Amino acid sequence: MPPERKATRGLILGIDFGTSNSAAALIGVDGQMHTIPLDGARAEMPTAVFFASETHTVLYGSEALQAYLAGTEGRLLRSLKSLLGSRLMDEYTTVNGQSLRFFDIVVLFFKELKRRCEAQVGQPLNRAMLGRPVHFVDDETERDALAQETLGRAAREAGFTEIAFQLEPIAAALDYEQRVQHETTALVVDIGGGTSDFTVIRLNPARSAIADRSADILATTGVHIGGTDCDRLLDLATVMPLLGYRHIGTGRRPVPNSVFFDLSTWHLIHQAYTRKALHFAKELWTDYVDQTLHARLMDVLEGQHGHRMLSGVEAAKIACSVTGDDALVDLDFLGHGGSEHLGATVTASTMTDTLQQAINQIVQCAQQCVQRSGLASVDTIYLTGGSSALRPLAEALRTAMPEATLVEGNRFGGVAAGLGYAGATLPV
Repeated sequence: MPPERKATRGLILGIDFGTSNSAAALIGVDGQMHTIPLDGARAEMPTAVFFASETHTVLYGSEALQAYLAGTEGRLLRSLKSLLGSRLMDEYTTVNGQSLRFFDIVVLFFKELKRRCEAQVGQPLNRAMLGRPVHFVDDETERDALAQETLGRAAREAGFTEIAFQLEPIAAALDYEQRVQHETTALVVDIGGGTSDFTVIRLNPARSAIADRSADILATTGVHIGGTDCDRLLDLATVMPLLGYRHIGTGRRPVPNSVFFDLSTWHLIHQAYTRKALHFAKELWTDYVDQTLHARLMDVLEGQHGHRMLSGVEAAKIACSVTGDDALVDLDFLGHGGSEHLGATVTASTMTDTLQQAINQIVQCAQQCVQRSGLASVDTIYLTGGSSALRPLAEALRTAMPEATLVEGNRFGGVAAGLGYAGATLPV
């Protein structure tokens, strides 16, 4: 389309609202794709909100994480996308002395994302193409529909007046299509923080401007497993035992484990800090043989260190995936009974062993997508999404589909760019 028409109709912002990170992109009035810097110079913005208690201010993205990790008094919320489709979205939580629904916090994040995009573009942005996973919720059609409706409603309350949706793996494929030279078949593997989504699609640069690509989409599948699940599993395997997880206590029974699962799940950490949860945890001392473990647990809960610990696990997972070397989760900020150093180590073998079942489920879903497409194989496996760099996963996909070429895409900006391309094909 000519630039004049784009300017007349209003720019359409592609928004990848992610579990861990969010990104945005659009086709500008110059007809070119622009990925918008949302977090300083970085395109990806952590999907994080921090309510600072002393200043009564709200921080977003990396500023939110930095304030929390620096020990600023307040409340951090992450993985808000994981609440879509659940009853928690309409529940209230207390931040800075006021009661807000989790839905209201999603709206705040969308408003800030919209504000930052408009500041970069220099004009109002009222039309949006939102990405969505193949399944917000596995095997529950009503909750899945509710999740999409809630996401759209949050965007509207943030000021977007016209909204459309596109599946995230299809958006990633549309971005990849800009770089292929001839017709090819691709399995797009979009591994996000909360979901893993797949599409088998026929790509051809000659058809990239066509709005309806349904004839080229051969199959889509998805499973509700992503990077935050890997964080949880690694946290339970490496860090939580230092607080008493799987500790065989009095009566030769393991310590009740609900508190450890809450502390290892991004969007549930806050539940471990409620008055009721703290009372329950304090009473667990009678279940512990080793009281040092219980003292550490209470240190974590009373100091509200859950996000800090899980951030350390996430960072160690990324470092180990990139280099293959052991990565340390530093826990010296906890009381540790006189030992010289307290920490947990994430190794390549730990990741492989701990994540094997989750990775197998992801790979099986990818293979199912190829089977549903009717193709014997695909030419390319295109990896995108923030968690696609997970080394054991890439190796498992390569082993499962040796005939396909593995291509690593733009992990954080690919889906947003694809949503921008999809938005540009919408009618006036």
